[in-house]
Amino acid sequence: MIHRFLADEAATRLLAERLAAHQPHGARVHLHGDLGAGKSTLARAWLRALGVTGTVRSPTYTLVERYPVEGGEALHLDLYRIGDAAELDFLGLDDVEGALWLVEWPERGAAALPQPDLDVALAIDGTGRRVALEAASVAGRAWLDALRRDPCLTTIPEPKP
Repeated sequence: MIHRFLADEAATRLLAERLAAHQPHGARVHLHGDLGAGKSTLARAWLRALGVTGTVRSPTYTLVERYPVEGGEALHLDLYRIGDAAELDFLGLDDVEGALWLVEWPERGAAALPQPDLDVALAIDGTGRRVALEAASVAGRAWLDALRRDPCLTTIPEPKP
């Protein structure tokens, strides 16, 4: 597990850039945290780091936004408004292969979602955010190992106990 303190939006962007730089093909990421914890901010910065230049819309009402990125596609899902995981069947995501999945409120999609490679938990801490990155697959463990060796990531401080 990796823990960091994101003092501001610049630190969030840097984390997103490093996550994007090391992500495995077809990575699945579950973004956890209360309202306002920074899930959408991190996802937006991640998509920008992957080269998305147009409008990055929040999928709060559409549930999913799809973006072409180098080497494939990125999906940004926000499941806050779904009432039942079965609603995911109507999004046409069964045939999506090799895409990056950034899923906000994954607990609402439960077993209807693919298993994550990485769980990202965000929490408000004063004027900043605490983030915990936890591997949930073999690919996720390799991803975290690459992040641990990334000298740019060490510029983001670990949170104080």
